[in-house]
Amino acid sequence: MSLLMTKDLPRYECLLEAAKEFPDLDPWACAVFLHLLRAGDAVSGVSERSLARHNLSWGRFGVLMLLWRSARMRGAAGGNGSCESPGPHTPAELAEAAGVTRATMTGLIDTLERDGLVKRVPDTEDRRVLSVVLTPKAQQLLRQVLPVHFRLMTVLMRSLSAAECQKLVHLLNKIIEQAAAMTAATIH
Repeated sequence: MSLLMTKDLPRYECLLEAAKEFPDLDPWACAVFLHLLRAGDAVSGVSERSLARHNLSWGRFGVLMLLWRSARMRGAAGGNGSCESPGPHTPAELAEAAGVTRATMTGLIDTLERDGLVKRVPDTEDRRVLSVVLTPKAQQLLRQVLPVHFRLMTVLMRSLSAAECQKLVHLLNKIIEQAAAMTAATIH
């Protein structure tokens, strides 16, 4: 899902010049914003190409990962009671966890079910509720994809030290929190 970002980002001096015409333009904020988008687009593209080799999109992979994590959490909770929340398993819960509409999640589940990677099963406590579960085929696919995916992430981040990774995560979380606050402000 490329953002159609130019590969040549504007130099800081050009942003300073533009700020003369647009006083609300903070050159450093703009530069960081554009670099963040460009970096996200670049790593997303590398990841998307890798997932496409397994007939997976980011959306389909995200659903599989939510279900994989949920299954692991339920297993841990059943084993020793250490996990309070079993994670999402209904289409509505998956949509909420993924931050997408229920209609989008239904489409993703439909294609995953068509390909034999998930199945909808009646909930054991309320048969009106359908749970979505991974099939053995999906579990096998994830055992193939995850090592490659984790290796890809490691290679992408290799140029950063552990301290730089920690600092970057801290800074990105601050941006995520600000975006969430801005989103909440527009909703209320």
